[in-house]
Amino acid sequence: MTQLDLANKMGVTDKAVSKWERDLSFPDVGSIPKLAEVLDVSVDELMQTKMDSMPKNNDNIGYILDIILSAVPLAMGIVVVVLSVLKQIDAKDGLPLLGIGMVCIGIQLLKNDREA
Repeated sequence: MTQLDLANKMGVTDKAVSKWERDLSFPDVGSIPKLAEVLDVSVDELMQTKMDSMPKNNDNIGYILDIILSAVPLAMGIVVVVLSVLKQIDAKDGLPLLGIGMVCIGIQLLKNDREA
């Protein structure tokens, strides 16, 4: 079944169905029974499938840690560059900030090596 087919059966746009598939939005709660009927599954099966595809709590912690370890070095680099351009910080005073970013990169590399 295409997104357009499902959209026509549900009375929504194919763009809405696309957003559902990409977890950018969700069907209205009142339309869940109709969606289950169109897909020929029970509401429980429909909801369970979504729950099974979500990461477990331990996976969430790892995912959040990965985001933090990726974002901090970028943020530190941007801060040092912007403050240097604005002449609000000397390059030597920005080194500790860059060091924090490098430590995060090192932790992420070690974490990835351990997982591999």
